Amino acid sequence: MYLMINFEDFEKVDLRIGKILTAEKVEESEKLVKMEVDFGEEKRQVIAGIGKAYYSEELIGKRAVFVVNLEPRIMMGLESQAMILAVKDIDNMSILIPEKEILPGSKIS
Repeated sequence: MYLMINFEDFEKVDLRIGKILTAEKVEESEKLVKMEVDFGEEKRQVIAGIGKAYYSEELIGKRAVFVVNLEPRIMMGLESQAMILAVKDIDNMSILIPEKEILPGSKIS
């Protein structure tokens, strides 16, 4: 069963397209990747547990979907200022990417 939320709560989630400018594996971590992400008017540091599914180099230049209005979170001493969205099944993980080249900072509605 799914957890139901009302529409007003859903509207609080700010989903935007971000362009990954840099990406590097976090030392002493098997899966964390530190990225600098362009959201149009600003750049943010994002830490994500996608290092087992992606090499850092292949993330650079990709556009992906991020939640940008979460409170910052510290992971292995690094502050993450947004959350990349990804889907995982038994064998695979995939970040959510737009099918067309959408401008960084574009709001998902």
